Amino acid sequence: MPTIYPIGGGKGGVGKSFVAASLGALLANSGKTVALVDLDLGGSNLHTFLGLPAPDEGLNRFLDRTESQMERVAADTHVADLFLISSNNCSMEIANLFYAQKMKLIHAIRQLPFDYVLLDLGAGTNFNTLDFFLTSQKGIFICTPEPTSIENGFRFIKAVYLRKLKQIVKENDFNDQTKAAVMDKGGNGLKAGDVFDVVSKTDPDNMQRLKAEIGGFQFNLILNQFRRSADSTLGGKIATVCNRHFYSPFEFLGQVDFDDRVIDSIYTRKPYIANFPDTTTAMQLKQIAERLIVQSHDPSTAIWNHENI
Repeated sequence: MPTIYPIGGGKGGVGKSFVAASLGALLANSGKTVALVDLDLGGSNLHTFLGLPAPDEGLNRFLDRTESQMERVAADTHVADLFLISSNNCSMEIANLFYAQKMKLIHAIRQLPFDYVLLDLGAGTNFNTLDFFLTSQKGIFICTPEPTSIENGFRFIKAVYLRKLKQIVKENDFNDQTKAAVMDKGGNGLKAGDVFDVVSKTDPDNMQRLKAEIGGFQFNLILNQFRRSADSTLGGKIATVCNRHFYSPFEFLGQVDFDDRVIDSIYTRKPYIANFPDTTTAMQLKQIAERLIVQSHDPSTAIWNHENI
């Protein structure tokens, strides 16, 4: 099973695709095989950050059963050992997946024969996006230092957290009363704290199990488009607050400075890391990639050679 990192966030325009493409290239350059899966369904543009034309084939061939294995629709990129599975050529209805289609995608993603799989998710907190974020036991959420982005980021975290709690109750040996109470309140403003209250009252023997299960899910934070006017301690503060209020652990992976040359790299159709490998922003991305390697318990040394990108 690959190491999977879903990359999401509550707000559009925070740089999820840029970060996904950059980290994918860096992980591939460290000697690992990497698949980027564009799950911004209906708004696919990850290929642009890789300097590729819009792919004609991808997830559409897997969903329509032209290909039975997802890895067969993975396209080569300009980076050795980095592959793209695009949703660009899927139908316009792709954003409204049926439950069976969603589960088919999640199952196939978990079976991909790559060292790392990065999922570039769409914005918002619809159930498809939340469930794709929960494909793995650890995910990356991205926001910018602006108050609106941070507010949306917290909303995204709370939505993922609640969805995970309900998933734990549904899929494990909690009693029928607990399951009914947790699932029936789904449309009535249920909050994460309500789930714990329900379990403590109706199934107290499983309270520690619930805390242990949710404690096994890890959030990772990246602050993107960081400017000098922003508080340099902001990322650490957000992680501290989250660790104080959630049972899931939070880790601040790092900040990525704003750089106008990101747009230049899109125009020149060459990954930013390859175009500008010695900038502060590129160094920060490399440090984040190294943290991901350490986090995935991979002790191999990352040797960054931008000539291979």
